[in-house]
Amino acid sequence: MEKKAFEELVLKALEELPEEFKSKLENIDVVIEDLPDMATVKALKLGSKGHLLGLYEGVPLKSRGHYYGMVMPDKITLFKANIEGSCGSSNPADLYNQIKHVLEHEIAHHFGISDKRLKDLGTY
Repeated sequence: MEKKAFEELVLKALEELPEEFKSKLENIDVVIEDLPDMATVKALKLGSKGHLLGLYEGVPLKSRGHYYGMVMPDKITLFKANIEGSCGSSNPADLYNQIKHVLEHEIAHHFGISDKRLKDLGTY
């Protein structure tokens, strides 16, 4: 899929988030990269394939104190090639559902929910 079409699916997924979550997404950027770089793959110990669909980098909301301010935005990176590869379909509706799932997963980290908790909830 062309990057522009992928970006439109990401924007749609962001726009369709429930208002209770959208209203709390402050100081956060969502970016699209084709693949994670080798430094990220090594730092996260992902092995030779580096199969990562998304990555949240920042200070989760529940960890912010009164000192939090004047900082760079948190960042959610969506890895286009890996998301497309994991989807198993070139159907835009299937790809949209996968993008939405990955985006919601990374937003959960922004709210301070761990991978373990997401797995326990059955959303991992």
